[in-house]
Amino acid sequence: MSQQSGNTGFVRAATRSINRAEIVDQNFIHFVQEWNQSPPRKLSNRDAIRAGMALTGKDFKELFESQMLSRHQDIEARAMRARNEGFYTIGSSGHEGNAAVGRVTRHTDIAFLHYRSGAFMQERARKLGIDMVYDTALSLAASSEDPISGGRHKVWGSVPLWVPPQTSTIASHLPKAVGTAVAITQAKRIGAKLPIPEDSIVVCSFGDASANHSTAVGAINAAQWTAFQKLPCPILLVCEDNAIGISVKTPTGWIEANYSDRAGLEYIAADGTDVVDTYAKTLEAVEYCRAHRHPVFLHLKLVRLLGHAGTDAETEYKSTDELKATEARDPLLVSARIALESGVYTPAGLLAAYEAARTRVHEAALKAAKRPKLTTAEQVMAPLAPYHPDKVNAEAARPASKEARLAAFGGEDALPEKQPPRHLSIQLNRALFDLMAKYPGMTMFGEDVAQKGGVYTVTSGLYKTFKGQRVFNTLLDEQTILGMAQGAAYMGLLPFPEIQYLAYFHNACDQIRGEAASLQFFSNVQYSNGMVVRIAALGYQKGFGGHFHNDNSFTALRDIPGVVIACASRGDDASMMLRTCAALAKVDGRVVLWFEPIALYMTKDLYEPKDNGWLFEYPAPDRAIPLGEGRIYNPNGKDLLIVTFGNGVPMSLRAAKKLEAKTRKKVRVLDLRWLKPLNRELIAKHAKEIGKVLVVDEGRETGGLSEQIFTAIEEHAGRGIVKKRVVGKDSYIPLAAAANLVLVSEEEILVAGKSFF
Repeated sequence: MSQQSGNTGFVRAATRSINRAEIVDQNFIHFVQEWNQSPPRKLSNRDAIRAGMALTGKDFKELFESQMLSRHQDIEARAMRARNEGFYTIGSSGHEGNAAVGRVTRHTDIAFLHYRSGAFMQERARKLGIDMVYDTALSLAASSEDPISGGRHKVWGSVPLWVPPQTSTIASHLPKAVGTAVAITQAKRIGAKLPIPEDSIVVCSFGDASANHSTAVGAINAAQWTAFQKLPCPILLVCEDNAIGISVKTPTGWIEANYSDRAGLEYIAADGTDVVDTYAKTLEAVEYCRAHRHPVFLHLKLVRLLGHAGTDAETEYKSTDELKATEARDPLLVSARIALESGVYTPAGLLAAYEAARTRVHEAALKAAKRPKLTTAEQVMAPLAPYHPDKVNAEAARPASKEARLAAFGGEDALPEKQPPRHLSIQLNRALFDLMAKYPGMTMFGEDVAQKGGVYTVTSGLYKTFKGQRVFNTLLDEQTILGMAQGAAYMGLLPFPEIQYLAYFHNACDQIRGEAASLQFFSNVQYSNGMVVRIAALGYQKGFGGHFHNDNSFTALRDIPGVVIACASRGDDASMMLRTCAALAKVDGRVVLWFEPIALYMTKDLYEPKDNGWLFEYPAPDRAIPLGEGRIYNPNGKDLLIVTFGNGVPMSLRAAKKLEAKTRKKVRVLDLRWLKPLNRELIAKHAKEIGKVLVVDEGRETGGLSEQIFTAIEEHAGRGIVKKRVVGKDSYIPLAAAANLVLVSEEEILVAGKSFF
């Protein structure tokens, strides 16, 4: 069928009204009403809709029904908005061909979907008899009974249908889709039990405009990179190409030219306006992807109807002729022609089916509008940060079996608790060995973490002991690393990705901010992707560094809802805190950001050279530090409280010792250890006991943790507490000794401490 089929005068309403939804709706009705051709033969439900195809008349009618339901939900969404009963009008009109993708794939093929996936969802829901019409109406109405998000957003999602909710509009869901495809095989290889069948594939849909986003480019490159090495990556990348991104046109032929001849990527194109052609090409794509475990790029060429959203005035950037030409390619007109030419429907029967779909959608909308809404902040925030302290603490204190530990460490005499005190780097390494022994589904990955053992040897030996299926290098792309972590978690693994430096994390911050950390919120805790992200962080590196290796700013991470941020300054704390971090991810699906202070990795001494004051014994494997619990140094100190973390801890201890020698004042030091959520009550308790507080924050003056600590004291300790702070300058960190000019120094801490007396 040509792209202009259906253009038989039924765009005439364009001259009477600017309501494009009404125009498109009436185009369909007029097309069917004026159909006067007799079908050459009437197909039965069992006959193939086209010669040589597996798609029967019954199959086609069901696909068409899903298309019609999706279209009417778009129209009804605008009516709901006009009645102030609905709150989302980005629709799927013009994309209804994706119903074929919903039909061909299994409901256990996990799907990360583009927001124009209404017909896909209608068709996939058919597999389990789920009423997606009503579920969608609840979502449009922001009802707390919406089965996926509980009224928090209009998202496509379903737990039984294996559709995790996506709020992305710019392809930031692609990295985790690729990560999930990789994790399916990885989980199988390490003997982990998959939550889906072993031959499942991943479906990921996105628009042509989004295909240009760096996130999509990186994710598709990662899929190719994996396949190029003949490693399994069973992902169906569905590019729904409507040739426009809001108002910006995609150059004609760009997607095909860019993606049709790439290494490691099978390319298949289909006429997305023709659901029968789309079905045939999708079947080919899915069969190839499932059999070969290889990425496939399914290019659906379709149209966008009704604008980007209900508020989008297309006439500002499209001429009337352009709008008419687009509306003449309406996929429902194409399906109507197929239905009428084949005799699957009579004109009267088709109109009845179309109006029945309208009625069903409208009645569902009226019902959904009356259902309960979220009415308190507590209800809204309930899924943000699930925490079951008793279960988490019990899990953290549960050691690996003795057999697993002996195998990991190489015998009784090699157990870390039997070794002499060590510095932070070695204790971290031992803690990771312990956790890998404890959790067979734990994986570690990132740049250089395998054979090399990491830039600072923190992961040394893990690759040799636990093999490449559990410890492996990735390509150099932080978005991909964090996407792989999300995918691994979806498949039931416990991922420990490494970001080589804190500055590199900012390249991929949205993979945590917009994706990983939001999953429990937008799925009402029905989906989770617990992980522990190891990040070499903070300043004071000597010998080399500069901004990308000395980064003292993590403000952008602190305001991400639901994440845990932890930072240990010494080896024994690190070992015990990591056990809790793993338990938080395992038990409550939490996303944990774990900072490792680079400058303290190899630190041995505290007060004097060779005093070994910063070496500590490895704690017994059944000991852990609960979330929020700080460490107090000099608990008898009554004259000044120093609140700090990370590199600030040994600096503050040295300054406190000098201060006592000079003033005879006793200084108590509080190492927060857990930076988010901040233990305000702990800070307030010690602040009230002493009345004088110095905050040592190696972060920057603006947006640093010191601001939140000051607020916590004001709100929880009451007025009258004398407070001062020593913080880093609002500057990037330069190279060499110049770095010391903008970072906190011991001398500054000492001077500030003296000023209290």
